[in-house]
Amino acid sequence: MGKNKMKTKKAASKRLKVTGSGKIMRRQTGQGHLLSKKSSHRKRRLSDDKEVRGGDAKHIADLLPYE
Repeated sequence: MGKNKMKTKKAASKRLKVTGSGKIMRRQTGQGHLLSKKSSHRKRRLSDDKEVRGGDAKHIADLLPYE
């Protein structure tokens, strides 16, 4: 009889990355479309990934059991 394994939520794994130190990184919103009206400074500022914090990080950690 095999041991039960948790499944990774694929939607979360496509959107979120776990760093070597265990932080969960997300992409910022506002970069998908309508980019011509946004300034270069704003688009550059939005290009950085941000860390998921607090209760959201605990919830996402459950969605990514093996990451």
